Amino acid sequence: MIRRFEKKDINTVMQIWKNENIKAHKFILKEYWEGNYNFVKETLPNTEIYVYIIKEKIVGFVGLANNYIEGIFVDTNNQCNGIGTSLLNKVKESRNNLTLNVYKKNINAISFYKKNGFVITSKNTDNNTKEIEYTMTWNKGE
Repeated sequence: MIRRFEKKDINTVMQIWKNENIKAHKFILKEYWEGNYNFVKETLPNTEIYVYIIKEKIVGFVGLANNYIEGIFVDTNNQCNGIGTSLLNKVKESRNNLTLNVYKKNINAISFYKKNGFVITSKNTDNNTKEIEYTMTWNKGE
């Protein structure tokens, strides 16, 4: 089941955010994610968030700022079960186009987004991590 984020979800969502960022981005020091934890916790509720629930437990979420996907995160134990795709399809329902940034070294994420209709439209360097990242876009009907 997918529903809108509620304030009471914040601690669970943040735990997934931290754990999955550290696991997916082994090329970035975990201290980077830990150092950004409080900032993300404060700003996250200002975005449009949908959570995926199994047996009354949040196992994943997607965050949006307008047409920009801030991230899709699925708890490790629930990955590869279609949850990320379901969350992505949820936000595609109400948009004609979507954009996101993904690190070049995050091969799994790039493959996931390509499989779901996104294309790489540009490449730049993240000023905070000094890692190369791609901007990927999706347009309805393409």
